[in-house]
Amino acid sequence: MITQVKFVGIPTRDQDRALKFYTEKLGFEVSTDQVFDANQRWIELRIVNSATRVVLFTPDGHESRIGTFFNGAFACDDVGSTYRQLTARGVEFTSPPQKQPWGEFATFNDPDGNQFVLSSA
Repeated sequence: MITQVKFVGIPTRDQDRALKFYTEKLGFEVSTDQVFDANQRWIELRIVNSATRVVLFTPDGHESRIGTFFNGAFACDDVGSTYRQLTARGVEFTSPPQKQPWGEFATFNDPDGNQFVLSSA
């Protein structure tokens, strides 16, 4: 039986720039950073206190779709507080926290234009 999502891929044009964003601004930790091929590294990041991992990697043939094909959300305990913390670190949000009947959320983009939802857990 499937037990969890091991990782999700986040496509990027510049792995060094993406690595800096996800570690310094979002607070992720490097789990693996090794050579994959002549053009890319396999960079696997861990979300602190979570088994969830993200991989900063663009599959061959998907380069033209960077910033257009990621669909995902990051959960947090307090959207407003996390929004303020990340904004202070330089994360640019495309929408501020909003309350809905199903919970609270805000959206932000990474340096490659991949859009993420920051959502109440």
